[in-house]
Amino acid sequence: MKKMLIAYDGSADAKAAVTLAGHLFDGSTAVVLTVWEGLATVISRAEAGLSSSLDFERIEAECEQAATDLAVDGAGHARAAGLQAEARAVQRRGSVANAILEEAAEAGAELIVVGSRGLSSVKSFLLGSVSRAVLQRSALPVLVAPSAARGSEPSAIDEPFSHARL
Repeated sequence: MKKMLIAYDGSADAKAAVTLAGHLFDGSTAVVLTVWEGLATVISRAEAGLSSSLDFERIEAECEQAATDLAVDGAGHARAAGLQAEARAVQRRGSVANAILEEAAEAGAELIVVGSRGLSSVKSFLLGSVSRAVLQRSALPVLVAPSAARGSEPSAIDEPFSHARL
């Protein structure tokens, strides 16, 4: 494995995905990606009418810095798991899944690693699933790590790859 992209949002499921990637691909190179959404986009979708009183540039800069810090945290987890990792944060322009796929192509990744929220099939269908969208649209292999909530016993933490469906 030359290079992989790991989607990282700081959740327990994202951390489980990083750990799984480290166990399976120890020593490989990884780009740890955090996708962030600017406040202007959120407000325009919500039609909150607050735009005249907000300093969008400052808020955007703070959102970007928070996402960068999160990606750096994820890269630290990846290094601790045995990967050679770099952090990357990108602003969402379309869907999160599309941002992940675009960044994987730009990074020259051979594999995409994502966590699973462990939603029931009904909730996943109704709410959407980033991991499902990545799986459906990717031309690259995708490794979906099981939800951290499904295996909280110590053996699941010590050996997360024993629970993966490969």
